[in-house]
Amino acid sequence: MTTTLKTLLATAALAALSATAFAQAPAGAATPRVDQRQAHQEKRIDNGVASGALTPRETRRLERQQTAINKVENKAKADGTVTKAERRRLHKMQNHASRNIRHQKHDRQHAAVATSK
Repeated sequence: MTTTLKTLLATAALAALSATAFAQAPAGAATPRVDQRQAHQEKRIDNGVASGALTPRETRRLERQQTAINKVENKAKADGTVTKAERRRLHKMQNHASRNIRHQKHDRQHAAVATSK
């Protein structure tokens, strides 16, 4: 089998899987902005941990907050439609979480840095 044929078959298989996945998700239950923002906020938390700007306690709190947002999002999607009110609530929760991340990363508390002797 030639490389071109393999590439064509792989592309066709991927397209078929994508179409199946897209067909299964109800149109009103899609929350791409919420998902993208969640990923961004989780990255901000990870960066804060890596830089030492977040203590373990702050990290646990922020991650619990992200988990709560995920639960509310999953509950909103459960019936197949995310209403305007549900989206508004999710955005409000994300705004609050974003402020908390910024506040915790920029306060004067820092994680203990291990020093090597």
